Amino acid sequence: MKRRSFLVASTVGFAGYSFGPGLASASAATPKGPRKPAKSTILFFLCGGASQCDTWDMKPDAPSAYRSIFRPIGTSADGIQLCEHLPMTAKVAHHLAIVRSVTDGGEATGDHHAGYYYNLTGHVPDQTFRTQGNDRKPQPGDWPFMGSVVGSRRPPHETLPTVISLPHMPSKLPYTRPGQFAGKLGIDHEPFYLNGDHDEPLAFRAPSLSLSGEGKARLDERRVLLETLDDARRDFEKITAMGQIDRLQEKAFSLLASASTAAAFDLADEPLALRERYGQTINGMSLLMARRLVEAEVPFITVFWKEDPALHAKCKSAGGWDTHGNNFNCLKDDLLPEFDRAYSALIEDLHQRGLLEDTLVLVSSEMGRKPLVGDRRSGGVEGAGRDHWTACQSVLFAGGGVRGGQVYGETDRFGEYPTEKPLTPSDVTRTVYHAMGIDDLAAVDREGRPFQLLDKGRALTELF
Repeated sequence: MKRRSFLVASTVGFAGYSFGPGLASASAATPKGPRKPAKSTILFFLCGGASQCDTWDMKPDAPSAYRSIFRPIGTSADGIQLCEHLPMTAKVAHHLAIVRSVTDGGEATGDHHAGYYYNLTGHVPDQTFRTQGNDRKPQPGDWPFMGSVVGSRRPPHETLPTVISLPHMPSKLPYTRPGQFAGKLGIDHEPFYLNGDHDEPLAFRAPSLSLSGEGKARLDERRVLLETLDDARRDFEKITAMGQIDRLQEKAFSLLASASTAAAFDLADEPLALRERYGQTINGMSLLMARRLVEAEVPFITVFWKEDPALHAKCKSAGGWDTHGNNFNCLKDDLLPEFDRAYSALIEDLHQRGLLEDTLVLVSSEMGRKPLVGDRRSGGVEGAGRDHWTACQSVLFAGGGVRGGQVYGETDRFGEYPTEKPLTPSDVTRTVYHAMGIDDLAAVDREGRPFQLLDKGRALTELF
């Protein structure tokens, strides 16, 4: 596939594969009750599988084989303790609802692909995830990403996409993670990807705005754009509904022609002190960008934690939260300090600007980590890693009408399994929809057949 064609296509929704016909969603539901729906959601997804027992569900009285070497500390919320390496997050804990009892119920596979899919869509991974594992590619018939569902129920933004993901698309081809795309909702509701990297954390780029490096002036010429999209048309021959290409042309040209689009993606005018408060790393600047997009009234923004390849050998991972080896040092030295600074800054910033009440912030991951220390694939006990663990994980809610300073659910003394109020990723996804005022998930396909975008789970209304 030609590079130019791929960049344009991927910007407006393609992920390197073709999609089937789009689906027309039902009109947005009228929110029920007195609670005002959130205007935006920020999903901060900790790629790799974050360790719940070393962060927000610590078990200081567990046997040494399970216990974290970190000590718990008090927070701004009475009775809630967090890891000692989260001191800034501890100061904003009165804004947080910590949900400790998320479990896959034995329905996932323990692989990253299935974890992404379940936690991003709310749907149980089908049999193909068991037979193909992490080779299972995104498919046109997949259930849609929760952000795509939210975007489908909101009116189009004047100048920006309604669903934006940054600073990367997990994971590198050919192992693109399923669940982050619109799937059967159709190409109109694909996330728009902003790219960033570790070397230039302030320089976010939308591929359509930096096409082939030919310069903004030439991209303003409609002829050049349409020629490029004609290339995309030929490269994506499997698209049967060619009317979608016309919509893609219109969408791409609108984005390219809009000066406000480029301005929204420019962090240079944010005060230096604020950038330093977030931490001028790619993940810190991604959260600052997310706050900026909330101010621009983008309904759904996803920040996928960008792994650092320099940590691959140290952590026996891709450089993210998949700490198969050296779990404690990787968390203490690298992952927790960066998370702590950036996440706490986001909560503070939203609160100080009066945006937190209207913005739901969800921290999630594809799985938790095994409480029993020692991954046999990384040196066992001496390797001090934690393996994948889908039986239990924690998620954090803040803002969007959620009542802060509370804990929902409990786990056993080892931190292995929920003992109170167990719930699944379907419940978490439903809660996001509820916060955004989307309680009716009925939709209609192109043939006029009704279906439910999510028919499992319940919204955790008691959090609000």
